[in-house]
Amino acid sequence: MLLELRVQNLLLIESAELRFGPGLTVITGETGAGKTILAHSLDLLMGGKPRSGIVRPGAEEAYVEGAFEAPEGLLDHEDLAELRERIPEGEEIILGRRVGADGRSRAFVQGRSASAADLRELGRRLIAFYGQHEHRKLTVASAQLQVLDGFCGPAHAADLVGLATAHGRVLELERELEALSDADGARERDRDLLAFELEEIESLEPTAAERESLGSERGRLHGLDQLRAAAGAGAEALAPESPEEVGVTARLAESEREARSAEDLDPDLAVLAGRLEALRLEAEDLGAELRSYLDGLGADPGRLEEVEERLDRYERLERKHGGSVEKVLAHADSCRTRLAQLENRDEALEQIQAHLATARTEADAAAAQIGKARAAAAPKMAKRVQAELAELALADATFEIRLERREKRAASGDERAEFLLAPNPGVPPSPLRETASGGELSRSMLAIMGVAAGGGPGTLVFDEVDAGIGGKTARSVGERLRSLAGDRQILCITHLPQIASLADRHFRIAKEAKGDLARTTVELLAAKEVEGELVRMLGAEGDDAGAIKHARSLLKAA
Repeated sequence: MLLELRVQNLLLIESAELRFGPGLTVITGETGAGKTILAHSLDLLMGGKPRSGIVRPGAEEAYVEGAFEAPEGLLDHEDLAELRERIPEGEEIILGRRVGADGRSRAFVQGRSASAADLRELGRRLIAFYGQHEHRKLTVASAQLQVLDGFCGPAHAADLVGLATAHGRVLELERELEALSDADGARERDRDLLAFELEEIESLEPTAAERESLGSERGRLHGLDQLRAAAGAGAEALAPESPEEVGVTARLAESEREARSAEDLDPDLAVLAGRLEALRLEAEDLGAELRSYLDGLGADPGRLEEVEERLDRYERLERKHGGSVEKVLAHADSCRTRLAQLENRDEALEQIQAHLATARTEADAAAAQIGKARAAAAPKMAKRVQAELAELALADATFEIRLERREKRAASGDERAEFLLAPNPGVPPSPLRETASGGELSRSMLAIMGVAAGGGPGTLVFDEVDAGIGGKTARSVGERLRSLAGDRQILCITHLPQIASLADRHFRIAKEAKGDLARTTVELLAAKEVEGELVRMLGAEGDDAGAIKHARSLLKAA
């Protein structure tokens, strides 16, 4: 259950805090006041993609946070193993989302950084969101099949994952078999090409370490003259080769002799003489090492050419096979595997065919189990949806779920589902996309989702599901929403007073146009304030006696 929702700097909302409870909660307000902003804030908490320009002008970021009461067993699923460690048993679950003005977003679980995928994994188990265009999605066959699968339960969902895995394996093996079968005509050519590419790589014997070492050596060889000049100058400064020149080591030796001549007179001078000796010895060693380094720079005149030629081979292979030594080595492994297949084609064919037969058997079994579950669930779901429609002022409507076999298996199985509706008696059921009006679609969606969500999240959010209806039908929809709220939390964004009058909790969203920037506020209405909001929703002024009487009658009937 959603306990609290906090929103800051999201479009027109500067700051809002909503505290929810069980039962039916409605959110109302003038058109354009920002009711759908709250729907978008929940979508963000469910890992949805931030829309452009949602940060309130002048703010650096928008922030949405939701506190949820965790249903028992929520974190038992293996997909939530990592999150389980940071959510202590029995504590509220806190989901958060920050969206910067630059469009970048950050997700949080229990105040710690998380990913949008983490929010999606948790959010879909906490909230089922039915937007104002959701009923249009239900006219798509794939969405209808998903709804039916949801009605089949969690074990069926696990079977679907198994089928998708098995089906993917079948497709992969079929591609391998086709590639190997098609290789007959080009077998020799492919073998020659693979052998050539493999020999080209193996003759170089490439390693990442050598590649790096050669690059460093090339840089050193290109700068050989500069290195010689630097080393020679340093050696000359310390110990000149010419006896006529006086270097640093000679001057240090002279200084040391002078200090030693009087060191017996003062212990401090003896210490300094020792330091002069250490400096002289270090200078002599350094000069000798610089001479040795200079002698070592007399490299083979052809070494640079050898290094350049070997690096050229590295670079050529990298260009051909992926841009790095690692990719070159991976290509060599691939060549060896493919050559082995070509050399042992018959054996490889038999092996792939055997694996394919096994995979097909597994996929067939999984598809059959799923088809059986769908066939059993379809009439049960249809019967329950039809009963729901009767509660939504469509008592004469008939509803069916037809399963048709696909021409070719998909990852979701062998069937496609079609929802059929006949709103009026004497008319044969037709596909939902062809039959229902806007209001009928809204009610059908409410009936279908009310049934399909039976084992789902404890919080259902309906964003203007009442579009296209009014009068007694609106009252029926409201009654159904309140009935659904008997054992779960229902949040409904609505513009109909017939529905709003049935709420256990009523929030009003209002837009203030003070200053240059509009501002939206959200307030929980007290019982005496609900009547005034219903009058406004009826399209009347606050002192309209007829509208007040109507509003009171709605509340009394509730």
